[in-house]
Amino acid sequence: MTERVVVMGAAGRDFHDFNTVFRGDSDTEVVAFTAASGQNLGETDEAIERYPPELAGDGYPDGVPIRPEEELEAIVDEHGVDTVVFSYSDVAHEDVMHAASRALAAGADFRLIGPDRMQLPTDVPVLAVDAVRTGCGKSGVALALADELQSRGVEVAVVREPMPYGDLVQKRVERFETKADLEGLTIEEREEYDPHVEAGHTVFAGVDYEDVRDAAEADTDLILWDGGNNELPFYEPDLHLVLTDPLRAGAETAYHPGEANLRSADEVLVNKENSADEEDIEAVTEAVRETNPEAGLRHADSVVTVEHPERVAGASVLVVEDGPTLTHGDAPRGAGAVAAEKFDAGERIDPRGKAVGSLADVLAEYPHLDRVLPAMGYSDSQLADLETTIGNCDPELVLAGTPHDLGSVLDIDAPVERVRYRVEPKGWSYAGLLDSYADELNL
Repeated sequence: MTERVVVMGAAGRDFHDFNTVFRGDSDTEVVAFTAASGQNLGETDEAIERYPPELAGDGYPDGVPIRPEEELEAIVDEHGVDTVVFSYSDVAHEDVMHAASRALAAGADFRLIGPDRMQLPTDVPVLAVDAVRTGCGKSGVALALADELQSRGVEVAVVREPMPYGDLVQKRVERFETKADLEGLTIEEREEYDPHVEAGHTVFAGVDYEDVRDAAEADTDLILWDGGNNELPFYEPDLHLVLTDPLRAGAETAYHPGEANLRSADEVLVNKENSADEEDIEAVTEAVRETNPEAGLRHADSVVTVEHPERVAGASVLVVEDGPTLTHGDAPRGAGAVAAEKFDAGERIDPRGKAVGSLADVLAEYPHLDRVLPAMGYSDSQLADLETTIGNCDPELVLAGTPHDLGSVLDIDAPVERVRYRVEPKGWSYAGLLDSYADELNL
């Protein structure tokens, strides 16, 4: 009997699980993907309705339909589904079990795909940087490690988790090497790719990570997996470095698959200690020691800088932050708000009541946000809403905590001061970390 499967996802890990576990398997039939409704609020003008046949392969001449997660029970009933597979990230453990309960009540089994099934082997070493939540600072660590490797003459390919907005077939394998390669991308994509491209690193992403791997391996000595959200690495890591965040103490063992990352880590980094209370730092440190006592434990500060601090001092500023960190990452603020305090801004403008369209919806959906505006720009209409909202706030200065160059994609009347951050080791160095794993990484 063919096993009928539904894959619950958010246009990322779900596609990877399908490609690595179910595609080409004659014993299973994936009847549908379901799309999470709140993972990235308002991310596209037109939702992707089907995983295309060019990617789905034999047995799926029409591809695989993608339906709203709210229809899960109806899909199970319509297709006589045997198994529901949960395949997305940065989700509270309680919410994972709510999904499991829905599947079980509908009569289906509930399943998570583990690393041994979905992680792909590689011909070059893999250094994976991940986190227990989104917004822990992992991309800053990945950037610093890529810089250090590049300084040693190591050819590095940075591989990012998928952000497949638009034509999935065209995005099967993506390579970003210059600023021109970033044209037409969403703000979320730019946030992740732009810092690496600025630093001279080549970034790969896409939808089919076996093909992405082959492209990345072609001219490289090492793959640096710069994980999105708190997702498990898609490639078998030779060194797995996982970040924790004492500003959200307790989250390190409360989210999926962040806790799995923590338990499988070779090295754990407690970041943002310069902004956290001592008791929260100690709580996270103890949780790491208890959960993964074999892992190396390192500490770091997250240091923000701006090019023109004198422009910030005394100014009425609108802080625009990294969208996913604030929304499904549950952080009330990010690097921009830290910079506003550090460089003595006169006022942080509250965008509530001034936001329009999708941005008004985002602020209503996430009441925990503290006088910050998430840089939600997944679509042309959302970019327009972001521009209008910034104009309505009428700031003297836009303080942009998002990792990419906000002023390059928006028409903003006010000057934009870009906030940068670096993860600064305490009592260790990136060079020393790499030296400790020289054999594993073939350095």
